[in-house]
Amino acid sequence: MPKSYILTLACTDRSGIIAAVSNVLLNHSCFIARSRSFGDDATKTFFLRLSFQPENDSFSLDQLQAELKETASRLEAEWDIEPEERKMKTLIMVSKLDHCANALLYGARIGELPIEPVAILSNHPDLAPTLQHWGLPFHTVPVTPDTKPQAEQAMFDIIEQTGAELTVLARYMQILSNDACQQLSGKCINIHHSFLPSFKGARPYHRAHERGVKMIGATAHYVTADLDEGPILAQVTQDVDHSHSAGDFVAMGRSLEATALVRAVKAHAERRVFLNGLKTVVFA
Repeated sequence: MPKSYILTLACTDRSGIIAAVSNVLLNHSCFIARSRSFGDDATKTFFLRLSFQPENDSFSLDQLQAELKETASRLEAEWDIEPEERKMKTLIMVSKLDHCANALLYGARIGELPIEPVAILSNHPDLAPTLQHWGLPFHTVPVTPDTKPQAEQAMFDIIEQTGAELTVLARYMQILSNDACQQLSGKCINIHHSFLPSFKGARPYHRAHERGVKMIGATAHYVTADLDEGPILAQVTQDVDHSHSAGDFVAMGRSLEATALVRAVKAHAERRVFLNGLKTVVFA
């Protein structure tokens, strides 16, 4: 039996939510190890994340879920329970840059990220030799305007075959179709430089350098049909000045992108993220 579980719950804010959930856990001799909650006045939504540990050898997860289902029904709440130690199966997608993928794969190897990478998918073959030491299947699926539907179907086939619960666009330089974005809603994370929308398009760091920006950064967000405008999960920044070259911007940007993406994937895999309209609630 798992040592601990994560319970997540979201519903319209009202009094008595924490008491109702706590009573269910008490009825099943569960100890609440950690608890975070937030009530958003703007959306009138309440978010709860609990880590709990059964203290009785006769504990039954099925019985707990049955009682919690009744309570959640009364609260009109969405909820979920997962073993805390369970790693999230993750598909990593890349193009020709490997810094973000390597950061994720290293984080998974050392246990920093609670993910189980299941495959790497790329629209180019370039990184196959570079990433082969991670021992994962490397799928090359070229994408052209004419083959985009077939390429996305290949992606979904890989997701189904591997059981991937999360897809990470680790500098995958292709725009997913609206239909693909809808199917992956809340289950696909992308990374981009924080200059958007001011510096959309090619060579954003160079154009930012030309404009003399004083701060650069990176943003990790959920993928939506609105390009690079999905709910934000993590952002990191770094001060820069006139002494930095465009090449310095690019180098610093790679580090910032990897850091932001790792933070976002970690938060998602640890079930610390709740969608809240166009934004997110991310518990520390």
